[in-house]
Order: sequence, then structure tokens, then C-alpha cells
Amino acid sequence: MIETVTINGFASVTLAFLVYLLGAQLTRKVAFLRDFNIPEPVSGGLLVALATMLIYGLLGRAIAFDLAARDYFLLVFFTGIGLNARLSDLARGGVPLAILLVLTIVYVVLQNLVGVAGARLFELPPEFSVLLSSAALIGGHGTVIAWTPRIEELTGGAAGVSELGVAVATIGLVCAALIGGPIAKYLINRHGLTPERPEEENTIGVGFEDEEVETIDHLSFMRVMLWVHVTIAIGISLWEALSYAGVELPPFVPCLLTGIVLGNLIPAVLPRAVEVRRTPTLAMVSDFALGTFLAMSLMSLQLWTLQGMGLVLLVVMGAQVLLSVVFTLFVLFPAMGRGYRAAVLASGFGGVTLGATPTAIANMTAVTKRYGPSPMAFVILPLVSAFFVDIVNSVAIQFFLPL
Repeated sequence: MIETVTINGFASVTLAFLVYLLGAQLTRKVAFLRDFNIPEPVSGGLLVALATMLIYGLLGRAIAFDLAARDYFLLVFFTGIGLNARLSDLARGGVPLAILLVLTIVYVVLQNLVGVAGARLFELPPEFSVLLSSAALIGGHGTVIAWTPRIEELTGGAAGVSELGVAVATIGLVCAALIGGPIAKYLINRHGLTPERPEEENTIGVGFEDEEVETIDHLSFMRVMLWVHVTIAIGISLWEALSYAGVELPPFVPCLLTGIVLGNLIPAVLPRAVEVRRTPTLAMVSDFALGTFLAMSLMSLQLWTLQGMGLVLLVVMGAQVLLSVVFTLFVLFPAMGRGYRAAVLASGFGGVTLGATPTAIANMTAVTKRYGPSPMAFVILPLVSAFFVDIVNSVAIQFFLPL
């Protein structure tokens, strides 16, 4: 009998810090990880996931982590992205935002068609097609788990629904984290691309204007955290109101939007207020939050749930990864203008189509750390992947389930 050992919340967060530092050390030591821009928490997190799988196989013990704190770090990160955004950037990004949305809609359809083909090839119930496509990949673990009861109902209680969906989402998350950097490296080197704003430097790609404006100290850190928490409080209140009205969104979306509003409203209404957007302190807080969130996500993967599904997963996920790479290189990159921003978006698109928005952001962060910032990419991609994709994916799942 399998015994589950649960690591408490405090220990899970502490381990996430260690995982990130381990990944940073690995990235410095291993040329492959460094050359292909693999995010530090991915390197360390996958190593821990492999270790827990080994413990499961040898000792019969499943390691589980209390991830309650993980959502907090996600909210902090996207709130920081929102506070950093300028409405002038959003206005300039109107056309790219629309193009990226259209491309994403097209991709959702293509991804589900691959799922339909995979279900038919392996003679699985047709409802399983969404488990092999957008419900698990674009939707991620949360979406596929939410749809599991409905699929079980439609299939008359077919076995393996939850396991297959979680397996596809898990592999997709890993693949998404691994392909973003190499895609960007290929595009940037082949086309000789450089940042649009080389004077701006920042670990999350949205840049601060003047390095002399602020140094990172306890006051700047406290000021940033105050604004972040105030923004989260308003964003969560908005999320609760929308949920009550029947509008279901991930909690970080209202926080992102609230951050955009406050980040642009406060300087206009209170011109003497100390600015927090485009500052090194906000950049540091956002980078820290993203790294911790991703480390917790990757180290908690239960890779042993993939056993017994080898051939199906190998063939279907191979096709899905191939579709993502080909679509990104030959459709998305040209459509987005073939510039540096297009290359950064290309690194994140795999995270959107195969994994999750934080993975996409982590991919873009790793690229911009090495090659330089691309502010607009960090605004338009989360808006598309976090807001519009959930709506499009919900419609697509309901359409493809009867097929």
C-alpha cells in the first residue's frame, strides 16, 4: 500500500527557495541549460520531481507538498506586471494583441484536432480527445481536473479519465518549459535580433527608466509590497464580485488588470507619490515571486502518475509539441513582425499552448535576462493567455466533446 508523506506549507516554501538556488547553480554549471535559456526553477524543480519519483518507486511513498502559499506568489507576480504596465504601451500593443488573440484561437482549434486524431488512433472514447488537447494543455491542471467529472459522466464512468488528463498536463508543462528558450535562441541568432529598448534593463523584461531614481533598500521594498498588497486586495474583491455575477476567471487576472489601472492612475492623481512602477525593487519582487511559484509547481509534479500510458502519451504529445514548434516558427513569428518582440513572444507561446501562463512568463524572463527587455511582450501575452484563452478554451471544449 502506498503511503503519502505530505510536506507542510512552511517547509514547501522553504524547499522552493532551495530548489531555485539549486537550479541557478545547475544553470551556471551545465552548458545545455545555460545555452538554451532553461529557467532556473525548471532545472531545480524537475530534479526534485525525479527524486520524488525515485522515492515512490523504491520505497512506496508518495511525496506531496502543501501548495497553499503558491497562489500568493502568483498573485504578487502578476500584480507586479500590472503595476509596471503603461497605458501607452497597451495602446501601442493594440494590433499585436489582436493578432496574438486570433493566432491563439486558430491554435486552439488545431490542438483539439490533434486530440481527436489521437483518440481515434488509439481507439479511446471520443470524449478523451479534449484530455489529449486543450483541456489539459492550454487549460492546464486546473481546467482538466474541473472537466473530469463531466467527461466521466459522458463516457459512463470510463476508467483513467483523471489520470490521463493530469499526465498530459504534466508532460505539457515540462515540454513548455523546455522548448521556449531554444526557440527564442534559434530565432534571435538566425535573424540577428536585438531588443527594441536596449537602455532598459530588468529581470522581467519591462524595464525601469533610470537606475539612479531608486536603490533597493528596506523602504523601497516596503513601499512596493504595500502597493502590491493593496492592489491584490482590490483585485481579489473584484474577482469575488465577478464570480458572484457568474463570470469565472483565474484570480490573478483581476489583480493584473487592477495593477494596470492603479499603476497609471496613481501617478496622474497623486503626482507627488513615490513611483513604484519601472523600478528595480518592483522588478526584484516580481522576479522572486515568479521563481518561487514555478519552483513549487515543478518540484510538486508527481511523475509516477504517467506510468502505463507510455505509447499514447509518446505519440500524442510528440505531435502536440511538433505542432507548437512549427506553428510558432512559421506562423506566429512572421505574423508578429519577425522582430525581437516576436522572438520573445515565441518563447512564451509554447508555455501558453503546452503548459501555463507562468511557464510562458518564465520562458520569456529567461530570454530577456540574456538578450534584453521586451516590455510589450510581458503585457499582451498574459492578457491573451490568462483572460481570452479561458473563454476560447471553454467554448472549444464544449464544441469538441460531442465529436
